[in-house]
Order: sequence, then structure tokens, then C-alpha cells
Amino acid sequence: MANPTRSVRPIHFEDFGWDEFERLVFAYHLRTEQWSTLEWYGQLGGDLGRDIFGVREADRARSASVCIQCVDRRRLPFAKAAACIDAACAAPTGKPDEFRFVCGGAVSSKMRDRVRQYAFGKQVQRCDVWSAPEFEERLRRDAESLLKRFVDGVPFPDGPAELQAALEAIPPADDREILSLFARVLDRPAIWTPFHAEANLGDFDTAVADTIQALNTNVWQTREGKTIARIPSRHDLRDPGAKAEMDALTRMLSGLRSAYARLVREGEIRRCGCERADCPVAFPSRRAAEEMDRRRGEIRAGFARLYPGPDHGTS
Repeated sequence: MANPTRSVRPIHFEDFGWDEFERLVFAYHLRTEQWSTLEWYGQLGGDLGRDIFGVREADRARSASVCIQCVDRRRLPFAKAAACIDAACAAPTGKPDEFRFVCGGAVSSKMRDRVRQYAFGKQVQRCDVWSAPEFEERLRRDAESLLKRFVDGVPFPDGPAELQAALEAIPPADDREILSLFARVLDRPAIWTPFHAEANLGDFDTAVADTIQALNTNVWQTREGKTIARIPSRHDLRDPGAKAEMDALTRMLSGLRSAYARLVREGEIRRCGCERADCPVAFPSRRAAEEMDRRRGEIRAGFARLYPGPDHGTS
């Protein structure tokens, strides 16, 4: 007899209390993006349009302030959205580069456009609006283990620091969630910036070494040695094919470091020549830039085959 069809019931975010919904949104962002700071203003009230406010920083060249507003109701009223944008732009943290609404209900295309236009009129660079179904799909794609804990009623701490520790203790539900964490590690200028445009080649080798360390050992650190998070290593993947692919990608990253060192020795990457011992400026030849871009393109393409997920910032 054929197996009966199983359906996944939608999550009714409108049944969450406002604090539960904000906690889930805060936990999701902690789990899925890299932040130099992420603060949960909404838990204390008087948030000035900033339920959650942080600086997202894949690397210094991509830092951006992000204001996240949680709307735990069936619809997003325009008056509320406009008031939140006004308040956040006037708050002591300054006008955010990006604004994001995470909603507990559906949002029409007309309302999305209206809210975005209002934000752009305030010179906010980007405005995303996530409906409840879109937020649920992001949770299922990137943080299934987190979703199960919340929906199954497992209590979570109230404080941001305690919540961060609790999240790191929750193992990913499957390989896709592990790969979503690897996507964060690989989302840095050392992997995707055109090599001739690299602003700081002095940090390039360190950035690639830190990436290899994170994939090998589960310790993800900044260049200064500060631990960003504890994540699974490539050895924790269950699927043998995925594990073999990540093993190959890690070897390719090691090859990238070796190629960089060789090109420096051969004079294809020349140092600035100034008197500063720590000067980050260097000048790659066309051949060096083409080889480094080719190698990094192969790494990105290989990972995209494993994890073709869209960017977290899409609306």
C-alpha cells in the first residue's frame, strides 16, 4: 500500500505572544547572519521603532546597520510601518542602512511597495518585508532545529547573551542547516571581491585561514582571534557526498592560500614599498588577479551546487 501523503501545517505566528514572536525573530537572526552587534530593544519596551537593531558584518567592507521590526498580527498596517520607520530614523542609534519587517501574517504586494517607497523616501538604502509564510520558509530552510524548539514549547532564555549560548548548544537538524551556517562563513570579501579591488591584501591570507579553521574545527573567529560562534565542522555532515564535496572545497581553499603565497614570491603580487611594515597595500598583476579570481569562482560554484539557497536579505 502506498504511503499516505503528509502535509506540513503552517505555523500560526499570530498565536504567539509578542515577546515570543520577537524572541523567535531575534534567535533566527542570531543563528543565520553574522553580527558585530545585535540588540533586542523590544524586550524592555520604549524601543523607538527598533524591536531589534544590529550591525551586520560579514567583513569590514560590508558592515551595515539593520533595524528589524516584528509585527505579530495578521496584517501590517501602513500607519504602524510608517511610524516605526520615522521613530527608528530619529533614534539615538541613527538612521539604519536597512529596515526589515518580519510579520506574523500575510502582506499584499501593494502594501510592500508602499512601505518600501516610504522607507526609500527617508533615505533608507534597503527595506525588506517578510510575510508569515516567507518567514516560516526561511526558518525551515535555515534553522529547522530552532523552529522545532520554539513550536514544541521548549522554553528559551529571555536575555540575549543567554539566548546566544542556548542557540549554540542546539545541534543543526540536518545537513542543509549545517550548510546554511557554512554559507555565513564563506560570505566574506576574501571569497567574492574581485581580486584587483581587494582593499587590504595584508588581511587576505588571514581571512582565508580563518575560513579553513571554521570549516575544519567548528571554531569561527574574527581576524583578531575573537570567537564569533561555535558551528558544526565539515566532519559533522551526514551525507557522504556532501562531506566529500566540502572536503574538496576545503582543499581548494588551502590551494588558494598556496597560490597567494607563490604569487607573492614570484613578484606577481607586489607590496606597496612604503616605509610602513604593516602597510596593507599591494598591487597584483593581471595574471595574479585572473588566477585568484578563477580559483575563488570555482570555490563559490562548488558551494552553490551544495547549497543553492538565496541570499538572506532577499525580500
